[in-house]
Amino acid sequence: MSLHAFLYGARVSSTLDSPPVPALDASVRTAPRRRTRVLALPEARWALLATAAFLLALPLHFADAPGWTYGPLYAIAYLAGGWEPALAGLRALRGKTLDVDLLMIVAALGAAAIGQVLDGALLIVIFATSGALEALATARTADSVRGLLDLAPATATRVTADGEESVPVSRLCVGDELLIRPGERIGADGRVLDGTSEADQATITGEPLPVLKTLGDEVFAGTLNGTGALRVRVERDPADSVIARIVTLVEEASRTKAPTQLFIEKIEQRYAVGVVAATLTVFAVPLAFGADLTGALLRAMTFMIVASPCAVVLATMPPLLSAIATAGRHGVLVKSALAMERLGEIDTAALDKTGTLTEGAPEVTAVRPATGSGLDEDALLALVAAAEHPSEHPLARAIVAAARTRDLRLAPARDFAAKPGHGVTATVDGRVVTVGRPDSGPDTDADTDVNTDTDVEGGTVVRVERDGALVGTLVLADRPRADAAETAAGLTALTGTSPVLLTGDNPRAAAQVATATGITDVRASLLPEDKVTAVRELQRAGRKVLFVGDGVNDAPALAAAHSGIAMGRAGSDLALETADAVVVRDELAAIPAVVRLSRAARRLVVQNLLVAGTFITVLVLWDLLGHLPLPLGVAGHEGSTVLVGLNGLRLLRESAWRPRGSAWRRPDGGRPRAL
Repeated sequence: MSLHAFLYGARVSSTLDSPPVPALDASVRTAPRRRTRVLALPEARWALLATAAFLLALPLHFADAPGWTYGPLYAIAYLAGGWEPALAGLRALRGKTLDVDLLMIVAALGAAAIGQVLDGALLIVIFATSGALEALATARTADSVRGLLDLAPATATRVTADGEESVPVSRLCVGDELLIRPGERIGADGRVLDGTSEADQATITGEPLPVLKTLGDEVFAGTLNGTGALRVRVERDPADSVIARIVTLVEEASRTKAPTQLFIEKIEQRYAVGVVAATLTVFAVPLAFGADLTGALLRAMTFMIVASPCAVVLATMPPLLSAIATAGRHGVLVKSALAMERLGEIDTAALDKTGTLTEGAPEVTAVRPATGSGLDEDALLALVAAAEHPSEHPLARAIVAAARTRDLRLAPARDFAAKPGHGVTATVDGRVVTVGRPDSGPDTDADTDVNTDTDVEGGTVVRVERDGALVGTLVLADRPRADAAETAAGLTALTGTSPVLLTGDNPRAAAQVATATGITDVRASLLPEDKVTAVRELQRAGRKVLFVGDGVNDAPALAAAHSGIAMGRAGSDLALETADAVVVRDELAAIPAVVRLSRAARRLVVQNLLVAGTFITVLVLWDLLGHLPLPLGVAGHEGSTVLVGLNGLRLLRESAWRPRGSAWRRPDGGRPRAL
């Protein structure tokens, strides 16, 4: 395990080398969530055993109990937590490299050799826990990427000259013709040859509503077909589908972070070699000038203890871990100390629209009865909700929900019929009610005084007819979150740059949300790879980008960005696993707050490193140039550890989360609401 992982916790990417997903029924299949259990990892089990033994030995040691009561427990902690890094260190040594694994084990054994068994056991426990966290991060990343592949069906119905056949998706070729039945997931990227339906492609584009698909329209593998049947010609090899490319993009983007880790590993090599060489020198030189063996060994072991990186480790971790704990209390899960540190480095924010800046579900925003219809708003909404009640369409559910919010009585509907892409028809109170798109009926009469121009409305317009006559329209839209404008302003204040809106939705919908939130840089109709391209363009310009999203389509951008935050309520498994942090309560105002908290943590890290470095330097020089008594060396070493630890714990206070200063005031002059 590298020093980079030891100090910060690893951010790891993985490649997929598991066998193909077993064949499942392709109809209405949801992707199972694959999560490796913590105790299924041997590293976690060994770390748990070492920690438990250490915690049992600690009170006995401080109570001055006989050595035989706590000695075996310390031995268990040493063996359980130390055997694996010791083996890894020896293997590295055989490969002519020296890493911190072996150095820390030697320091722990050296501490035990001169009677400081507790210090050595603490080093072992910290080391073992870090290794377990690294293994868990690797396993969870692999779980999430494999889970994404489960979105695509295992089989597809291919149309041949002799009829139809069910074939594995992996055997499909460009030019094959597929039959996509209602409710099935689409097996390959392609284009519609025949049929009309609506496809839920939120996993690819992030669009909150199903998209009408008819002759010539493009469809994507893994998206869910609606109530119509489609014939689709395959246009991409399954291995090159959009969803397969998302997996590749996540892995490639994660690997781009490797140079930083390689730089830290170079420092690790120099540090490890330097400490070992210095320890041997401290032992050998006095011995060569006639010092007794015990005295020389005691001086060398004292040097090993005071030069050990414990103080540096604790100088770094308490501020970051305290910030993680404080963020967690306010609904933000930050996955590692490295992730918390990176959040404070960002200078540009890029935001997804659907499910991030917006609620991610349609709502009725306007009810407009036609002049002369004899209906008021409540009567029109009740009429439409009654007709739509049997439907499972997202727009229908939103209309029914709006009627229930107003406590309206819904009359029973008979003879319900739905036509994909057009709307529904039902008989309500003996009259035929038709609800559909503005272009699904005759032209609006000039005297109806109802606007059905979708572009003007800024949302989805629903036309309502009763017995063939227009009686009104409804407007539905995906509303911005209540704190979207506040969040955009907060991020602007932090970074000095207005956020960028990156969305797969259409330009009109994107512009509407941008206007409501004060965002000026808008990029719409983006596929997942387009979002990655946009993020990388910003980073090539020297920016450190924070990307905020929630869908599978956002995962590549989350991985490519300097730091990524996922919205937790409706976030996809892959987005949640790829992101550095998750906003569990879906409160956007928490995003600028956690960035500010990260910056505070980074300032404390610098303070602590200066304090720890000063203590280590003074103690090492004292041991080299004078005579540092072992108890005083241990006291100085542990004292510096306690000091920097307490300094880092300052971020556990409630005041560490609350924004301060005029830059954090809401547009209305008040403070951001409490999270």
